[in-house]
Amino acid sequence: MFASIRSRCLPARQLASTARAAASCARTVFPASRLGCRASYHKPARSEAFKRLTKDDLAYFKAIMPSETVLATAQVGGTADAIELEGFNADWLNKYRGDSQLVLRPKTTEQVSQILQYCNTHRIAVVPQGGNTGLVGGSVPVHDEVVLSLRNMSKIRSYDELSGILVCDAGCVLEELGNYVGERGHIMPLDLGAKGSCHIGGNVAANAGGIRFLRYGSLHGSVLGLEVVLADGTVLDNLSTLRKDNTGYDLKQLFIGSEGTLGVVTGVSVATPQKPSAVNVAVLGVPTYECVQRAFKLARKRCGEVLSAYEFWDANCMGAVLRHHELKSPLGAEFPFYVLIETSGSNKEHDDEKLGALLEELMEEGIAEDGALAQDDSQIARMWSMREGIPESLGKTGPTYKYDVSIPIPVLYDIVGDIARRLETAGLYKPGDATRPVKLVCGYGHIGDGNLHLNVVAERFEDRVTEIFEPYVYEWVASHRGSISAEHGVGLMKRDYLRYSKSPEMIAYMKRVKDLFDPNHILNPYKVV
Repeated sequence: MFASIRSRCLPARQLASTARAAASCARTVFPASRLGCRASYHKPARSEAFKRLTKDDLAYFKAIMPSETVLATAQVGGTADAIELEGFNADWLNKYRGDSQLVLRPKTTEQVSQILQYCNTHRIAVVPQGGNTGLVGGSVPVHDEVVLSLRNMSKIRSYDELSGILVCDAGCVLEELGNYVGERGHIMPLDLGAKGSCHIGGNVAANAGGIRFLRYGSLHGSVLGLEVVLADGTVLDNLSTLRKDNTGYDLKQLFIGSEGTLGVVTGVSVATPQKPSAVNVAVLGVPTYECVQRAFKLARKRCGEVLSAYEFWDANCMGAVLRHHELKSPLGAEFPFYVLIETSGSNKEHDDEKLGALLEELMEEGIAEDGALAQDDSQIARMWSMREGIPESLGKTGPTYKYDVSIPIPVLYDIVGDIARRLETAGLYKPGDATRPVKLVCGYGHIGDGNLHLNVVAERFEDRVTEIFEPYVYEWVASHRGSISAEHGVGLMKRDYLRYSKSPEMIAYMKRVKDLFDPNHILNPYKVV
């Protein structure tokens, strides 16, 4: 049965080309006319507790750092223009924009310590920044905060090939780390669509999840130690390479997911899993979301010990990817939903047999209506590019409102239909009508961990669109005891909605922790709490 289905996979050369194009993830930049006149988010007023930069401040930073690592505008005594700082002031979606006049790019932890000690003493607000691939406004300034970019801190400090434990600077790019450990028989425990530009320090600060969560869990388990610089310049050196250390409080856990509000991560120790010797990927076309769930249940039952990823996306997502990359689907027709199943193990014959039996059962029971099984590495890359290329493809379609939520699996996709209906009722959206302000409403995500990425693609960011689904999205999630952020963080976007996922008591204690580590609140102000 599957011999004829497999033959519909695209030629290897075309697949490889597509995968490379998707992996590049070029940043989408929209003209101001498409973004709308307002930012469509509540921008807090600048706190007058923070000092405004002067030429004396710039002189200090130039005294402790090489001149080429300091980027300042004429407003504070530098020579750079606003265009040079644009990439540091705007987020990946061009939704959140700041007005920083100074970007510092230290090369050592000591320089980070000196910077923060000075900023804390003089009450200068600082935004730590990695690859700046965040989607909730957490990695860019709100006003004129100093940008502390970690991109120059990109050294691998040590690697134990026996245990697979990697120690590196926070500014190392995730994909480059993956290549490094891959050559040594291991893989990084997380894999993201933005891996070509995101930094491991930013991944830790946001507690990024990604497509390998189902197999390897969160960074709370993979990260063994951290080096963190606190707001006053104190360096917490806890770069442990031990898998077991039961001595007191595990302070590193506070910084994983703290989004740079408690300290600046400068070094990471992470356990990398053994690289599987056999990887198989299949893409299925399924008729309903119920079938997506039934297929997941069977996948866990038949391939539990080798199942490494289970992803799904809807027809609107698939259409955007195929249009953007000018490709044809590897399946014979269009379907309401698509599922990607990946197995990873050490015995190819064994894994092939298990996956093949699963696919046959799914087809025989009518759970899947068509499917394609990758025949080589390039086809595996092509199939993954369809899933990982969704964010970029939606971004190319238009400015995109993105909601990253955790919802119980049985009702995970229901919210997509509810939002679409609200927008239709308001006259802002009609499927297939490109003249409406909203072009697409779609969803995709990680079924294995109950993580949905809800996307609303519009002509521009504008308040009349936002008001239709905020705070309704968060109310909907809270009503099902979900989380308003599954892996992107809180940042500025969700700060005022934190109450939908955390009780007043928990928020109060989060603020107490913030006060303890950063009493002057100079680190990433206006974010999270």
